[in-house]
This record gives sequence, structure tokens and C-alpha cells, in this order.
Amino acid sequence: MLWLSEVLLQGHELESFTALEQAITEHARAGEMFFRMDVRPPFPDTPEDWEDRLEAAFSAAREN
Repeated sequence: MLWLSEVLLQGHELESFTALEQAITEHARAGEMFFRMDVRPPFPDTPEDWEDRLEAAFSAAREN
């Protein structure tokens, strides 16, 4: 299970929401089966629909 808080804790190099989306995509492509969002991303560019966008990034990568 992939937890958003773990991605953020391990991803010290992440500096934007866009970089976070890419990291989520990479985790999904690496074989993660499930994704849970337990915290709000702390980036200034985090959009209002951040949950939908991260879920879409994860799901799209799992389908390919």
C-alpha cells in the first residue's frame, strides 16, 4: 500500500505538486496496487482538486 505521507517523507527532492504527481505515477508503474491519501500536499501550487488529480495519475499509470 502506497501512502501519500510516505511518498512525501521519502521524497525530499519534491518541490512542487507536479513533481509529486510524477512520483505517484512512478510508484504505480513500479507495481504499487493501492494508494491512500492521508495528508494534504504542502506545496504552494497544490490545486483544490489535488485528490482527484493524484488518483488519476495513479490509476492511469496502473492501466498502462
